[in-house]
Amino acid sequence: MTPHRPRLAPERALPPYAFVPGRSPHPVSDPAGHSHGQTPEKPPPLDPARWGESPTYRYGFDLFNHGYYWEAHEAWESLWHAAGRRGPVATLLKGLIKLAAAGVKIRQGRADGARTHAARARELFAELRERFGMENIAGLGVNELIANAEMARALADKSLPPHNDLERIVLSFTLAPESTP
Repeated sequence: MTPHRPRLAPERALPPYAFVPGRSPHPVSDPAGHSHGQTPEKPPPLDPARWGESPTYRYGFDLFNHGYYWEAHEAWESLWHAAGRRGPVATLLKGLIKLAAAGVKIRQGRADGARTHAARARELFAELRERFGMENIAGLGVNELIANAEMARALADKSLPPHNDLERIVLSFTLAPESTP
């Protein structure tokens, strides 16, 4: 039984399926895709002090925590672009994107790709601490993010076979920003 995972944007429905390349219709380009014909979201930049006011940021966690790793990647990528792809907020978002990509690769049974993405996520989270001197950002603890990236890499190192569609959640941890640092 899957443990309860919190929803941060319950007003937004989760997609009918989690996209896994080569195993399900591409959400945007395939006419059968769950987001085909929808205009991509262009959210305003994320204010890390007011992260709870960003529906896209919150929804990214809902997607990630419920095994929609590709979709979480897309949500956070839209915020990464809005952040100008530089600076601490962009670094955080890029790390989250890489962590989500590791989840996709684990579901595909592609251990090398999962290891690479998890290692890059760890590097980006470590950069928040080492380069920017941050312990917390946008409701997240940097040390916890680093530990999560290490867990994702350890899971990839187990060289798991591809997961079936019923095993949507492959990362055992939950990402949950908190209101207070």
